Amino acid sequence: MACSETMRGIHRSLDVTTKGERELFRWSRGFAVAFLAVAVVASGKEPSRPAFKYVGGTEQITPGCQGPIEMNTSTLTFKCAQETLTIPYSSITLMQYRPDVSRKVRKMDLGWKLKPPSGGSRGKRNRYFAVVFGAGGKTHAAVWEVQPSTMLPYLAELDLKTGKRVEVKEYQEYE
Repeated sequence: MACSETMRGIHRSLDVTTKGERELFRWSRGFAVAFLAVAVVASGKEPSRPAFKYVGGTEQITPGCQGPIEMNTSTLTFKCAQETLTIPYSSITLMQYRPDVSRKVRKMDLGWKLKPPSGGSRGKRNRYFAVVFGAGGKTHAAVWEVQPSTMLPYLAELDLKTGKRVEVKEYQEYE
């Protein structure tokens, strides 16, 4: 049943007879339709906030803290709870997205505040996003755990904005 047919049915069931009542009913019907339209549009516009889980790095961020990574014209920013990490694209020296944190990154002598997960491959799917960057004359790193479906849209944008490739470990199934 179409919306206008529903409204006509409601109008008939209310037995609106006077001109003032009909005018009030039209106004309230218009308000209801407008309210529903705004609610539908607002719910469609609210983007989901992808969760990146901080699992290692040289920064003073709470272990396991989750939040989005936002990218503007010159920086990558991780926001979680009351903590924020901002990394200028120009300072990034290495980016990796792999099923494990590479030995190259894990073995860097960086003064880790939170050691990244170690060990062999954690399955076939990529899930760790590591960024190595310079700040204050020192080398820093941050490692996040993130699902492939969340990370995929970020890969091309990071390549474009940083001018560097994200090293992605490919998985090829052999039969």
